[in-house]
Amino acid sequence: MTTRILAVDDSPTIRALVSKALRNAGFEVFLAVDGVDGVGALSEADPDLIITDINMPRMDGFGLIENVRATGAYADVPILVLTTESGADLKARARSAGATGWIVKPFEDERLIAVIEKVLGR
Repeated sequence: MTTRILAVDDSPTIRALVSKALRNAGFEVFLAVDGVDGVGALSEADPDLIITDINMPRMDGFGLIENVRATGAYADVPILVLTTESGADLKARARSAGATGWIVKPFEDERLIAVIEKVLGR
């Protein structure tokens, strides 16, 4: 069974880079342009893992995490934050909202895949 990942980022370049890295590693990838789009994509994507940026229009990554955790169906799905931000206060806020992990951009494909595999318990 293919692992399904929902990647949420407002940057088309980052979405393309993440999508390519994940698809090359054999994941099925769904993309969303911001938190609102990400929440709307949950039922179609039915993700095993979510990757989200923090700074996005309409709904940021914190809002996305809080909304996902408030759902019944996806409340336990691991959520990785992929962002240029690295402040301890932001990491603590994301953790408090329910984020599983934090990766700072730019990222290396191998490191991203390794973190995903670890979070998925492989």
